[in-house]
Amino acid sequence: MSLRVVFMGTPDFAVPTLTEIIGQGHEVVACYTRAPAPGGRGMAMRPSAVHQVAERFGVPVFTPATLRDPEVVATLTGHEADVFVVVAYGMILPQNVLDLPELGCLNLHASLLPRWRGAAPIQRAIMAGDQETGVAVMKMEAGLDTGPVAMAERVAIGPDMTAGELHDRLMALGADLMVRALAALSRGALSFTPQPEEGVTYAAKITNEEAAISFDEPAARIHALVRGLSPFPGAFVMAELGKGPERVKILRTRLETGEGEPGTLLDDEGLVACGEGAVRLIQVQRAGKGAMSAGDMLRGARLGAGGRLGAGGRFA
Repeated sequence: MSLRVVFMGTPDFAVPTLTEIIGQGHEVVACYTRAPAPGGRGMAMRPSAVHQVAERFGVPVFTPATLRDPEVVATLTGHEADVFVVVAYGMILPQNVLDLPELGCLNLHASLLPRWRGAAPIQRAIMAGDQETGVAVMKMEAGLDTGPVAMAERVAIGPDMTAGELHDRLMALGADLMVRALAALSRGALSFTPQPEEGVTYAAKITNEEAAISFDEPAARIHALVRGLSPFPGAFVMAELGKGPERVKILRTRLETGEGEPGTLLDDEGLVACGEGAVRLIQVQRAGKGAMSAGDMLRGARLGAGGRLGAGGRFA
């Protein structure tokens, strides 16, 4: 049985779920997403990824600044949806909105709840050194990702997997999981299990200060930081490359053996000594430029073995 669905989502991560729901024959009666924001080199107003896809499918798009406005709530009520599906929407649903659909509000969350509730579960899982994570479909309630879970799928986190790679894996898996949940919901066969009280962690937003690399840290921690923040926002060092200090993102690293004063370049190809062990810089990105190999960047800047990277992530 097909359902009347209001879909709420914003970034690329939500797009496969929207397209799968439509592809499975459910009636998406409205799509709610964040309002267009400036982006790109010209900083032109750009609609969200979900906004663009919804328009291609002819789904009416709404971009309210808040869901607390009585007129917005009245419009939501008028959709007469069976269920709201929420995927990385970026706005809080107040209780009166959560109560609107007869079958409730389902949320796709990119972690194995209750671990990594909150805004940045993919990045936090990798940065913490987790060896697995996953996606979960839960029934939304007023608390932050506290609702009972209906279905979940696990994914191993490889030793060199980046947040971008994990994002894409979970994005596809999550879309499949949500349409399976909706199929069960339409048959009255979707059951929910309360989250355990133990094991709760929170995935706070990434701060600029966290993204700065300190080579005083153990190599394993730096490697996890780089992977967790690649490709966005990107762990970084401040580098003197001939035109004054500039921020250089470190997009890929590899753990290798090596010893030296933290921040010392141990060869000409980007092997850097850390507080414990060493990391090899593999791929970097200078401001306003494309990704390139760390070796090419260092050769261009005439930095090689014996050069120093400061403990706070700055070239000395």
